[in-house]
Amino acid sequence: MKKLKDLPFCFGLKMRAYPSDAQKRIIDKNIDFTRFYWNQIVAANKKMAGLRHTKSILWPWADAQMAHLREIANPNCQLLKCLFTFLNDSDLDSDVPMQAKANYQAAWNLCKKVKSVQPPKFRKKRADGSYQTSNHYNPKKFLMASPYNGNIKFLDRTHIFLSKVRRIRVAYSKELAHRIEEMVQDGGEVRITKATVSRDACGDYYVSFQFASDVPYGLAFAKTGSKLGIDLNLDNFLTDSNGDVVDNPRYYRQARTQLAKAQRKLGKRCARAKKEKRSLRKAKNYQKQRKLVSRIQRRVFRRRKSFLDIHSTTLIKNHDLVAAEELRSKNLLKNHAISMSISDAGWRTFLSMLEYKAEMHEKVFRAVDPKDTTQTCSHCGHVLDKEHKLTLKDREWTCPVCGTHHLRDHNAAKNILARALA
Repeated sequence: MKKLKDLPFCFGLKMRAYPSDAQKRIIDKNIDFTRFYWNQIVAANKKMAGLRHTKSILWPWADAQMAHLREIANPNCQLLKCLFTFLNDSDLDSDVPMQAKANYQAAWNLCKKVKSVQPPKFRKKRADGSYQTSNHYNPKKFLMASPYNGNIKFLDRTHIFLSKVRRIRVAYSKELAHRIEEMVQDGGEVRITKATVSRDACGDYYVSFQFASDVPYGLAFAKTGSKLGIDLNLDNFLTDSNGDVVDNPRYYRQARTQLAKAQRKLGKRCARAKKEKRSLRKAKNYQKQRKLVSRIQRRVFRRRKSFLDIHSTTLIKNHDLVAAEELRSKNLLKNHAISMSISDAGWRTFLSMLEYKAEMHEKVFRAVDPKDTTQTCSHCGHVLDKEHKLTLKDREWTCPVCGTHHLRDHNAAKNILARALA
């Protein structure tokens, strides 16, 4: 059996799970355990940081306090189980503290690298949540690790096995299952490294697997010799260098009225429950309306994701090179006039899909600098000066040098492709 570092390819698989009532209680316990242990780590590290910055660090009681906090932050320590007896429940997964500690450290590493990322914070109890567990293989028992052995494994096309939860029914794509079976049958080693069990705000459960393999998951698409530049805009979703236009579906705007009505009703039920001094978790009418709001938001998210997934796959499949402008959505969202439309379009998600699908299917995706792509004539290269600079209202224009008439978005897509080929 190969070591994990010898498996260069990684991919994920998410599926809907249908646990029984007993399995739901086990999953909910582990989700709460993850949040509890995360908060313990955050509290311990905050206290240690405070002790390090005080002059009392030389006092004996401070040293003892630091040692006590280090024990709490250690996932292998039994101190927490002695302090909190509910942690001795047999339904709790022993891998949860390890994964929570690793995620906490990864969050701190990201905070140190990216200035805009905030340090880890306390987590509140929410309707949604998740926990992670690792897969363990016995090298003496299994000569080759596969998705069909270990303490996390596939039993058949409709059932999987998870530690503590045990046999659970799932639903996932037959195409993905067939591809994994092909990889195993061809002699490739496909290993499940970890699983994430999650619960969304609507109360539905999902299981996500992280795979590692020595063969690529995606199959290479046939070469077409076609190269394409795309311009993302708000008037329509995208315009390519061939002049084809994809309309903007605006899924959030379609559901905006229904969502606003449902949220107003939710606010009234929340105010009524608080006035009667009832807990929101036990207020049945409030919880029913909260799930309704969550289902509307989830439907918008799923429709947008499906739209982006279909069009990104089509572009990568039909073209060897796809070029797009490098957009920074965080900066664009500062404009309050168009921030809602930008969020509804999902540009950043679309570009991420193009990037990883191009790598998976052996195609090329390039992001270019968007500066002056709209203000430059694709025929002669003239850049408009400040007096003639185009605004968002100008959808057509004529080059003052060569006299070529341009459609704004089509011209920008041509310039983007030219920069990618330069």
